Amino acid sequence: MKKEKARFAARYLTRQIRQTWKTASFAAPLCLAVAAVSSPALAQQQTGSIKGQVTAGDGSTSVAGIQVVASSPVMPKDRSATTREDGTFTMPFLVPGEYEVTFTLPNGDTRQFSTRVLLEQASAINFVYSPDNTEVITITGSPFVTTGDSSLTNSFGAEVIQSLPTGQTYRDMLKILPGVEYSENGTLGPSAGGSGVDNSYGFDGVDLSMPMFGNLSSEPSTHDIASVSVDRGGAKAVGFNRSGGFAVNSVSKSGTNEFHGSVEYRIQPSSFSATPKDGVIEDTDSSWIVASVSGPLIEDELYFYGSFYRPVVDGSSKETAYGATKDYKSERNEYFGKLTWAPTADVLLNASIRDSERNVSGSSIGEFEADGVSVGSDSNLSIYSLDGSWLIGDSSISFKYGKYKEDFIDTPDTELTGVTPVIGDSIDITALDEMGYFSVPSIRTGDLTADDIQFNTGALPLVQQYGYVGDDGEMTGGGGVGAYSEYNRQSFERESFELAFDTESMFGNTYHTIHAGFKWEEISEDLARLSNGWGYIQYVGGIDAEYPGAYYVAQVQQMSLAVDGSVTPSIVSSAESFNFEINDTIEHGDFTYNVGLLVSKDVLYGQGLAENSENISGYEVAPGNPYKMYTVDWKDMVQPRLGVTWEYEDDSTVFANYASYNPSASSLARAASWDRNSRATVEVQFDENGDYLTSGNKAGSSGKFFADNMRPRRIDEYTVGTTRAVSNNLMLRSHVRFRYGSHFWEDMPNNARLFGEYEGGAVPEDIAAKGLYIDNLDELRAEVGGSSYVVAEVDGGQTKYWEWSTEAEWYGERTYLNASYTWSHYYGNFDQDSTTTTNDANTFIGSSYYGDGVGRMPWDNRYGKLIGDKPHKVKVFGYYTTDWDANIGAYFIFQSGEAWTAWDGTPYGYASGISRYAEPAGSRRGASHWQLDMNYTQNWDVSDYTVKFRADLFNVFNKQTGYNYNPYVTSEEFGQPRDYYNPRRLQLSVTVQF
Repeated sequence: MKKEKARFAARYLTRQIRQTWKTASFAAPLCLAVAAVSSPALAQQQTGSIKGQVTAGDGSTSVAGIQVVASSPVMPKDRSATTREDGTFTMPFLVPGEYEVTFTLPNGDTRQFSTRVLLEQASAINFVYSPDNTEVITITGSPFVTTGDSSLTNSFGAEVIQSLPTGQTYRDMLKILPGVEYSENGTLGPSAGGSGVDNSYGFDGVDLSMPMFGNLSSEPSTHDIASVSVDRGGAKAVGFNRSGGFAVNSVSKSGTNEFHGSVEYRIQPSSFSATPKDGVIEDTDSSWIVASVSGPLIEDELYFYGSFYRPVVDGSSKETAYGATKDYKSERNEYFGKLTWAPTADVLLNASIRDSERNVSGSSIGEFEADGVSVGSDSNLSIYSLDGSWLIGDSSISFKYGKYKEDFIDTPDTELTGVTPVIGDSIDITALDEMGYFSVPSIRTGDLTADDIQFNTGALPLVQQYGYVGDDGEMTGGGGVGAYSEYNRQSFERESFELAFDTESMFGNTYHTIHAGFKWEEISEDLARLSNGWGYIQYVGGIDAEYPGAYYVAQVQQMSLAVDGSVTPSIVSSAESFNFEINDTIEHGDFTYNVGLLVSKDVLYGQGLAENSENISGYEVAPGNPYKMYTVDWKDMVQPRLGVTWEYEDDSTVFANYASYNPSASSLARAASWDRNSRATVEVQFDENGDYLTSGNKAGSSGKFFADNMRPRRIDEYTVGTTRAVSNNLMLRSHVRFRYGSHFWEDMPNNARLFGEYEGGAVPEDIAAKGLYIDNLDELRAEVGGSSYVVAEVDGGQTKYWEWSTEAEWYGERTYLNASYTWSHYYGNFDQDSTTTTNDANTFIGSSYYGDGVGRMPWDNRYGKLIGDKPHKVKVFGYYTTDWDANIGAYFIFQSGEAWTAWDGTPYGYASGISRYAEPAGSRRGASHWQLDMNYTQNWDVSDYTVKFRADLFNVFNKQTGYNYNPYVTSEEFGQPRDYYNPRRLQLSVTVQF
C-alpha cells in the first residue's frame, strides 16, 4: 500500500502528457492509476476490498483526511474511509460487485471512479492531484487486470462465469481455472501439481471437500455464484490454506435495493447429443429449471436473495452387451437463500443456506453388465454459512461459521431378500446370478500354462451360462451379472469456525498489513454397509496364490452377518483440526515482503477401543466406543509462508515465494479404526462345488496401529515469476514453480522391509536395515487384536512437480479473453490418484492398494511419471458482446494424454495384477485431447422484462478422446481406454428476467 511520495510525483509527471481533461469547477492536475487485483489481506470473509493512495503533485501539500466513499448496489450501506497521513486508505470487507468510489478533495471538489471488486482480491485506486488548480490529467487503468504478487491467484466475476459455456455445476466451472487440467471425472478432482484428493472447494467459504476422501462429492449449481477465486500456489498465512493441490472459493450473489427475478428453462434432449464411444447407447433427455428472486427486506440495510434449481435426467433404451436395460432417472431439487445485513456502516453480516435432495434409479450399469446390477440412490446436501465483520478504525474483527452435511443411501434395484450370507454355508454355483453380483471370468488365451488350462476348464461353463454374445458371435466373459453387491449408507459432516483480527499501520518507512487468525474444524462420517446376498463373487479357478485351493471367493460385508440375532452398528469416524496463522505483509518502496506462519494440530478419532493404562498398547477392546486414535502435533505442522515482490516499474513485477503445506485430507480415522475388525469386508472361499472352505477379513480392512515418530505429509513449494502490464487492458504473467511432496502415509505389512529378495523384486538394503515398523506389534495384537498391517511413512515416498506457465488476460469494453500455456512434469513414486482399478472413486487416503504386499511396494517399479502428468496444457476462453445485444462465448482446451502403466502380477508370482506395476510408472502415455465449446446468447428487452435465448454447444468437433486405459496385461482389453470425453451435445435455454 505504502508508496514513496517521490515515486508518485514521478508517475504524475510522466503520465500527465498522455491525456488531458479539463472541467470548469476543478482545475487541479490529476493522475489516476487503477491497478486492480493484488492478493488479499482478508480471506476470512467472503469479500474483497479497495485500497489506494492519494498524493499531491507538489509533494508537500497534506493528503491526510481526504474522504473516500465506496457504494455499490450489493452493499446495503456505503463504506467510507479517510486517508491517513501518507494518503493511503483501505476499505475492507466489500461484497464482490461493481463499485463507484468518490474522493472529496481538500477544496471540496469530488472525483468519482468505477472499479470492480472480486472475491479475495484488493482493487487499488491511486491518483495524484495538483493543488495549484491548473489542469486535470486523468489516466484510467482497467480494474480487471491482475497485478503481480507472490501468490498464484486468479479471480473471475459472475459476468465471466455466465458468459462462457461452463455448464451448470460447481465441478463444470473448474474447467476455466488456468493451469489446471480439464477433467470429466465424476469423483476424483483434477490435478494441478498435486493429487486430486488434495484440492479444496469452497462455497460461501464452506469447504465442500468430502471428509475422509478429499473429493468434490456434492454438486451445487453455479447460477448463484457472484465471484470465484482459485489459489494454485504461493499461499500466504491467510485463509488457512493447507491444500496440497489448488484451493477454490466462491461467493454467492446478494440482493440489492431493487427487486429482481428470473426464470430459466434449459433442455438437452438425447437427439441433441452425438453417439458416445463408450459402448453404452443411451437415449438421455436432460432438462433444468432455474429461478431466482432478490430485493430489500429493509431498504439500505437488509437484502435477500433466493433461488431454486431442478435438474432432471431421463434415460431410456439403454443397450449394453447383455441387451436392453431399465430406464435411468435422476431428479434433484435444490433451494438456496441468503441474507446480507449491514446494521451500521462498519458492520456487515451474511447468512446463507443451501438444501438439495436428489433421487436416482437405474444407475451403475456398465457396458458389459446386465440389467439386474443397477442401483438406486438418494442423497441430501445441506450447506450453512454465517460470516460477519466489524471495522474499528484501521483494524477489523471478523468471523465465519460453516457447516456442510451430506447423506447418501444406495439401494440395489434388485434386492436378493431370499439369500442370507452365513459363514459355513455353501453357494449355489448353478445360480450365481441369484447369489449376488457375479464377475464373469474371461477365457485365457495365448501360450497357456497348466494353471491357465485349469482356470479355463472351470471358467468355460460359467462363460457359457453367464457371458454375453461377442462380436464374433461366441459367448464372451468379462462382464457382470446378478444384482448390485451392497447397500450403502454414509453421512458426512464438516463444521468449522474461524476468528480473525486484521490491522494496518506504519512503522518507520514501512507499511504493515498484519493478520492473525484461528480456525477449528471437525469432520465426521457415519457408515453402515450391508451386502446384497453374498455381495461380490468372483471365480479364481483354484490357482490364485492368495486363495489356495479356492475356486470362488465372495466378498461380504461383515455387518450383514448377524451374530446372536443382533446387527452390528455403524462405524462413526471423526477428526478435529486446530489452526493458528499470523501474517505480515510489509511494503517498503518498490518492494513488498510477506512473512507468515501457519501452525496446525490434527486429532484422529476411531471407534472400538477404550483406554487401559495397564496394557502395553494403552487400550482394551470396547466395540462402539470412540477413542483418540492419533495426534499430529503443532511442532510437526509448522508451515512457513515467505514471499517478496519487486515492482520494478508501474504495474510490472518480479516475485519469488516459498510455501509449505501439510494437507489435512486423510481417511485413517475410518481406515484404521478398530471397529473395522467387526465391520470388515470378509472374504469367503469356496471349492469347485460351491462348498465352504474358509473365510477371513480382507487384507488391510481391520484396525491398525501407527508407527512411532511419523512426520505428516508435506508439500514444499518454490515459485519465481513476473507480471507485466502491457496496457490498461492487457496483463501478462509467467512463473516457474517446483513442488516436492514427502512423508506420505500408507498401511502396509509390518514386516514389509524384511521381504528380502522375492520373485520380481527385492527390498533395497538401506530400507531393509530399518527392520519392522513396530517392533512389538505381536504383543500389541495379543492384547487387542488388529491387523498385521500398520500405518507408517512410505520409505522414500516422494512426488516432484515442475511447472512453467504463462498467462495473458485481456479486458476490453465488450471483450474478455484469457489465454494460458502450461508445461509441467509430475513424477515420483507415490501416486495417490492411481492406486485403484478405476482411478475415479473415493479411495482411502493412507490406506489403498499401495504398499499392500509384494509387487505393490515403493521399490516395485513405482518411480516414474504419475497419472496426473500432462506435460502440455493450453486454455483459451473469453466472450464478446455484439452491437445487437448478444454475447458469444468460447472455451478451448488442449492437453497431453495421461501417463499410465501396465499391471501384471505374474512377474511377482501372483495371478492378481491389481496395482502391481510390470514396468516403471508412467511408461505409457494416452492420446492428447482437445475440444472447443461455444455459446450464443441473444437478449431482447420487452417492456420491463429481458428475454434471453441461449445455445451452448459443447465439444463442437466431437473429439471423444479415450482415457483411463485398461492396465491389466492379462486382459483382452489391455491398453484400451475405458472412458471417453463426452460427445458433442447442445443445450438450449430461455430466460425471462425482471
